[in-house]
Amino acid sequence: MLDRFANIFKIPELRDRILFTLLILFVYRLGGHVPLAGINASALGEFMDQNRTTLFGLYDMFVGGAFERATIFALGIMPYISASIIFQLMGSVVPYFQKLQKEGEEGRKKITQLTRYGTVILSALQAGGVSVFLTRLVAPSGAAVVPDPGLGFNMLTMITLAAGTTFIMWLGEQITERGIGNGISLIIMVGIINTLPQAIIEEYQMVMTGTRHIVMEAVFLVLLFVITASVVLLTQGVRKIPVQYAKRNVGRKQYGGVSTHIPLRVNSAGVMPIIFAQSIMFIPSSVAAFLPEGGFRDYLMEAFGVQSFVYMTLTFLLIVFFTYFYTAIILNPVDLADNMKKNGGFIPGIRPGKQTSDFIDNILSKVTLPGAIFLGIIAMLPTIFIRQFGVSYNVAQFFGGTGLLIIVGVALDTLQQIESHLVMRHYDGLMKSGRIRGRRRM
Repeated sequence: MLDRFANIFKIPELRDRILFTLLILFVYRLGGHVPLAGINASALGEFMDQNRTTLFGLYDMFVGGAFERATIFALGIMPYISASIIFQLMGSVVPYFQKLQKEGEEGRKKITQLTRYGTVILSALQAGGVSVFLTRLVAPSGAAVVPDPGLGFNMLTMITLAAGTTFIMWLGEQITERGIGNGISLIIMVGIINTLPQAIIEEYQMVMTGTRHIVMEAVFLVLLFVITASVVLLTQGVRKIPVQYAKRNVGRKQYGGVSTHIPLRVNSAGVMPIIFAQSIMFIPSSVAAFLPEGGFRDYLMEAFGVQSFVYMTLTFLLIVFFTYFYTAIILNPVDLADNMKKNGGFIPGIRPGKQTSDFIDNILSKVTLPGAIFLGIIAMLPTIFIRQFGVSYNVAQFFGGTGLLIIVGVALDTLQQIESHLVMRHYDGLMKSGRIRGRRRM
């Protein structure tokens, strides 16, 4: 295996791409420690410690703790993700964007350009909201997060945060073009694994102090391995629908006659259903953080706390719903059937047109159900480990949920690209037998 990894650095282009990617990620992590002007970091840290399981904690996880530290990268790449989702949803309902999606490379370039503009606008709006939010924030100890609020602080914070997000977007695009892997996804993954060293230290201290028996720690490690392997299977699982293309004679040349397949993923929606569901479920507890103590505040915190039965049940149901909802947006059986019909393709035993689209829709619904259920279970695992085993939040998030799904998905995508470079230059891939599924020929 070491020889296979050594082959990576024998290819100059691949070596340069990996080193460039590491350099950009280092710049990103460096910027994540440059503080905003006029912020009482310790007071903000107190507030975040008490609201780790609210919407603020979820947002802070995606930006690698930059929000808690109030740095110039506090908004992270989330405005870009929001803009991308907005334009993706608009592509399903707005004719102009539907036309752009069908124009191939030129259409994608136009959508990318509009996404960049949308990112700048969203980041400016969010930065303005964050600046106002920070001026009104008071730590549990009574210290103000912004000791000297005013218009100057609001404008400076707004410009700094919006520029920080724009710079992160540029860094991600540079990785995609000149590095290895998807730049935006790698930046999010690096932010999530930022808490890994702290989680390891916490587990080590618990074992050394006798708080947790070494046998129990070994059981946790085995469970972590099993859960991670299960997430890999979920990410890579596909249902292949065979497709046959009829032979066509154009002049003296013959086209078609090829057998291929349509790969329908078990989890086509990726991590988006969990993000949507948790964002909705965190709203009540996030609102409760600003209410006076007692009464309705205590009811919201108890009913919608991450360890409550209501929270777990509703989150699971929302994840199943959003899995079907998002899958329906990104995969349209009617479009798939029309494209096959235009190119002379058909599913053996199924008539082209409506019967083909109904057949694909039926298979997609059946394949998505176990994926949605498993996705809901994975999302619940951190809460179960916190509630039943007393595991800390930093450790529990690596046993499932949004963080683990993103880490596994991004790691697999990056490995697939490295595998492609190695095989293309006649080196052995990273796998001992076969190839990573995402790189196999159809």
